Amino acid sequence: MENLSSKVVNKVKHPVKIMQFGEGNFLRAFIDWIVDSMNKKANFNAGVVVVQPMPFGRVKELSEADGLYTLYLQGINNGQIVKTHQVIDCLEDFINPFTEYQKYLDYAKSEDLEYVVSNTTEAGIAFDPNDTDFTKTPNSFPGKLLAFLKARYDYFDGDLKKGLEIIPCELIDHNGDTLKETLVQLAKHNHMDDAFISWVEHANRYYNTLVDRIVPGYPRNEDKHLWQQLGYIDNNMVVGEIFHLWVIDGKTVKNLEKKFPTKEAGLNVLFVDSIKPYKERKVKILNGSHTCLVPVSYLSGIDTVRETIEDAQLNKFVLDFIFHEVVPTINIPRDQMDSYANSVLERYGNPFVRHELMSIALNSVTKYKTRILPAVLQNLEVLHHFPNHALFSLAALMVFYRGKRGNEDIKLADDAWALDLFNELWSNFDGTKASCMQIAKHVLSLETHWEVDLTKFDGVLDYVTNCLYEITTTSMRDALKTMVK
Repeated sequence: MENLSSKVVNKVKHPVKIMQFGEGNFLRAFIDWIVDSMNKKANFNAGVVVVQPMPFGRVKELSEADGLYTLYLQGINNGQIVKTHQVIDCLEDFINPFTEYQKYLDYAKSEDLEYVVSNTTEAGIAFDPNDTDFTKTPNSFPGKLLAFLKARYDYFDGDLKKGLEIIPCELIDHNGDTLKETLVQLAKHNHMDDAFISWVEHANRYYNTLVDRIVPGYPRNEDKHLWQQLGYIDNNMVVGEIFHLWVIDGKTVKNLEKKFPTKEAGLNVLFVDSIKPYKERKVKILNGSHTCLVPVSYLSGIDTVRETIEDAQLNKFVLDFIFHEVVPTINIPRDQMDSYANSVLERYGNPFVRHELMSIALNSVTKYKTRILPAVLQNLEVLHHFPNHALFSLAALMVFYRGKRGNEDIKLADDAWALDLFNELWSNFDGTKASCMQIAKHVLSLETHWEVDLTKFDGVLDYVTNCLYEITTTSMRDALKTMVK
């Protein structure tokens, strides 16, 4: 068999309109798939030049395949198992700026270039005071982008019409705003011209984004079988789930919406005034339900998210948590909330993704605070509703941090203070309800962590104490039957 290339699959050429920082699985299964969809379904006619943000990467492998790779999308869609594959052909050029710095800067002269997208990890958008020599490739992503913008500013003599649409996808709050601030900070740090700094700020347009798609990556365990089916070798294959969501906001987001034919391509891309409620929705529903179910499911003898959803008792627990305790706390129309929540449940049941509970369990004490506690407080303070599912999960989390599932040790992974705290609390446990109350009271009143004393709310201490007692004296499943109605 031959390796995938334009000799094997016909490649349509597109003018390079997009510079992409990053060549990893997520960008290729999400952004490049979106561009490819707009090209094929809505005549977007945009090619991508891929810039490798680190000295190591895979632009060489992608270039050898002429930018072609196979994307598998698989999961459950409207109750039906779906598995599709397609060849993505929007990648046109590849640059390793550490060895091709001049080629990288030459793209600043392009009349076709309109967009910059990036996914350089959460740590990628950061100020690096050592980025001071722009005669060679800067270390940081903002440094590389600033060097590129300076070359563009100089070539077009500060033309305000030559600014770019800059759309970062890093998983940090206000990613577009943060990137803009970091670029300005770095420019000032290097004593760059005020006119150029103004051009960076005002000629370019920056967008905050939220991206959502699970991308397991390269199908390592079945690649050779897939090659036989495809009839070619593809070392750049990538697997993603069916579900996708891209939310974009910014001062000129309506102009971007007019330029991106996402509706015509049938894509789930939202151009909104504020990304905040959509991020809240994702964190509370997707991430929050993950954190909520982990200790309950794991101590019920379950190892994966999918097994949780397939278990009738645990499925009901998760559904009730989402629809009764989370959805009412988010200011988005109820039909949109229900649709998103149902899509999350479909994703949890994806037969092609094995999502281990222990991989989600990392830093659960902090995750509970950021993902679940806001909904708990809104229920108690605003909605005057007792969130027994969320609080049962907190009790289960306390037992989880005892570090045992039957005779099996749980490999806990968290900050040292949390591990030390629970180790001390459980070392003094004697099995009585009074001992359960001591643990519950200590954890619930931990204002240094929660930033609130949870024992001040009526019924919370007694309920969590009773949950602890039931879990430790019976079983997780029996405790669920008793404590969660």
